[in-house]
Amino acid sequence: MSGQIPLIKLDDQRWEIPVSYKKGMRVPGLVFADEKSLPKIRTDQSLEQVANVAFLPGIVKHSLAMPDIHWGYGFPIGGVAATDPEQGGVISPGGVGYDINCGVRLLRTNLTEADVRPRLRELVGALFSKIPCGVGQSGEINLGKKEIRQMVREGSGWAVRHGYGSAEDLSCTEAGGCLDGADPDAVSERAYQRGMDQLGTLGSGNHFLEVQVVDQILDAALASKFGLETGQVTVMIHSGSRGFGYQICEDSLDATRHALTKYKITVPDIQLACAPVHSPEGKQYLAAMRCAANFAWANRQCLMVLTKQVFEHFFQRSPTDLGMDLIYDVAHNIAKFEQFTINGKTKVLCVHRKGATRAFAPGNSELPEQYQDTGQPVIIPGDMGRNSYLLVGTQQAMEETFGTCCHGAGRAMSRTAALKAAHGSSIRKELEARGIIVMARGEKGIAEEQPAAYKDVNQVVDVVSRAGLAKKVVRMRPIGVIKG
Repeated sequence: MSGQIPLIKLDDQRWEIPVSYKKGMRVPGLVFADEKSLPKIRTDQSLEQVANVAFLPGIVKHSLAMPDIHWGYGFPIGGVAATDPEQGGVISPGGVGYDINCGVRLLRTNLTEADVRPRLRELVGALFSKIPCGVGQSGEINLGKKEIRQMVREGSGWAVRHGYGSAEDLSCTEAGGCLDGADPDAVSERAYQRGMDQLGTLGSGNHFLEVQVVDQILDAALASKFGLETGQVTVMIHSGSRGFGYQICEDSLDATRHALTKYKITVPDIQLACAPVHSPEGKQYLAAMRCAANFAWANRQCLMVLTKQVFEHFFQRSPTDLGMDLIYDVAHNIAKFEQFTINGKTKVLCVHRKGATRAFAPGNSELPEQYQDTGQPVIIPGDMGRNSYLLVGTQQAMEETFGTCCHGAGRAMSRTAALKAAHGSSIRKELEARGIIVMARGEKGIAEEQPAAYKDVNQVVDVVSRAGLAKKVVRMRPIGVIKG
């Protein structure tokens, strides 16, 4: 457990793990949390993982942990680290994770809760029938080998080019929905086999599609710029690169484990296997990871279009009348090269975000024109019984966390523990009694993802807000959920 790790309190939201804690740490750990959340954080190995990440060659400033931190593979989920490629900086598959570019997109609509509530069960049923969800579920978009190779080069742009959405969607997607440098030749045949029929599918685990209602306006001026007001219906889609990305991670681990010996890199945990960014192994992983990231963006783009089709048919209203526009799409598990000022010098760093959300400030050149004065939209989902948030990025985040904040509530119990806690009860019926309709492939998935399995997202978001890493815009609550 992490109970014995020394934490130096810097202020009410910041705690430091000193480099003296473990011989070999190159930088301190910086944990964003408050007094109330620390006891829960200390119940697993996540803080130890924060210290372990600080061993990575070329790491800059801190090994960071967001308030939704919990134990993960190598890196904690909620972990962030930037390495400097010109100073021997490495890339670590464990700093991205198995579900490469798992992420979230948020849509606004012109509908209100009053429009949806009377037919909510039917609407959720229509979404559940149209959108494939669950382990191994296939979609209606079947690709040949040539097509999937092209798709993983182009990302969301491929989907738009094939009739799934519009060019405006690309400007409202992180990185325009495509990372340059994706190389289809870096991907195994097994990964392609797993991804052939998974485009436009939700998947399982914590992936979901939610119909939500704006229940609090937290910044009226910003909410107005996003076209949001109290009582308005929004839709949130959470999915990733499916089996395609999982296989790419699996394929990369052996190569990076061998790289530890080849490049004489010492890490305290083999799950932190890594390779120098400029090495053949590092370049190979990055080229394949970018393919998975592009797959995920294309996947969410297709899922959004399928969702719009359901709404249009269900309400018998035109797309313009429904006003179903993409606010933004953010990645949660990714490594990207981004420019920051470090000790007065401009550097291009390899930023690992593992269960963390980019939160760029107003004026950043990577943001589209409509968000230059607001800052990047930051989407933070909670569990299916509480809330989700739309925030915007800040200059504080740029200076302190490489433009990053938390990505969700964070698990409070394992899936096994959640199943045990749910024994003898119906989470579905409990949620329905609160006005939330949930449809899934089985009760097991609902039990694993029950609200009690997660930290309270309201508390988590309060920490990043008080720390100045993101500014709250609106809060939403779920009314309809489909899950795998």
